[in-house]
Order: sequence, then structure tokens, then C-alpha cells
Amino acid sequence: MAEDAKWYVVHTYSGYENKVKSSIEKIIENRNMYDLFDQVVVPVQDVVEVKNGKKKSVQRKVYPGYVLIKMILTDETWFIVRNTRGVTSFVGPASKPIPLTDEEIIAMGIDMPDFELDLEVDELVRIITGPFEGSVGTVTDINYQKKTVSITLSVFGRETQVELDYHILQRM
Repeated sequence: MAEDAKWYVVHTYSGYENKVKSSIEKIIENRNMYDLFDQVVVPVQDVVEVKNGKKKSVQRKVYPGYVLIKMILTDETWFIVRNTRGVTSFVGPASKPIPLTDEEIIAMGIDMPDFELDLEVDELVRIITGPFEGSVGTVTDINYQKKTVSITLSVFGRETQVELDYHILQRM
């Protein structure tokens, strides 16, 4: 997949998210357009429901009515997606597709590279994005389940504890 593929958000009729996803994937396969489309995603999360006193794990759509597509935007890809049954529009002004920013992608938890956390407590790290970008701090705690790291920063001359996602940190 070319590096210029970006994430776009498509608005769909409610309940049509999975149908839109499978329709676009079939078109990609039928037209052999793997070089223009990278991923089609309906973000879901596992939720535990309690019904009649029994716990049951179910998947819920994180963004009902929306499908995320990583693709290279051309007239042809726009036409294919826009004319897929169940799609109402791209998200953007006047239905003009606007790609998601890196911050939005990180906040949504999509397209995250898989890598191991190679930080240790008392190690110096630099924050590479976000409001504390460029700040240097010391790792005080690592939460492997939440994939977060607590670090101590000097903010306005005072030691401040912050909890950040590990993917925005860089070893010194």
C-alpha cells in the first residue's frame, strides 16, 4: 500500500455499517483495487451486559452510523465509496472528504503500529506529540493493560505526574 493512503470517515444509514464495509470490500476484490484501498473498519468495543442476572459480553459499535476507510483518494475511489448502497456521504464540508489527522487517529485507537514497550521505570523519555510535546520526564509507573505510562514532568517549575499513552513517548 502506498504511503499516501489516508483515513477517511463515511456516514452511513444507521445499522448499515457492516453492509457498507462488506460491499466496499467486495468491490475492492472484484476490481482488484488493493493498491488504492488499505482497510475498511467498523470500530467496535467489547461491552459486558447484565441481562436477567447473567453477564454477557457483546460487541458495540464505537461510532454508530460511521465507517472508517484507509484509502488513496481519487475520483474513482470517491465514486465507488460514495455510490455504495447505504452510504450517505463522506464526513467533511459539503461532503468533501477530509482525511483524519494523526491526533484523531491516535485518539480513536486505529492504525496503531504493533510494537513492544521497551521502557523501564526511572528512564528518561521525551513526549513526541500532544500538549506536552518536546517535554522530557521520568517514567514512574507502567500500566501494561491500559498501555499507559506515568511520568513526572517539570511544569512551571513544579513536579507534575501525568499518565500518557506509551506510543507518544520516545526514549532519550
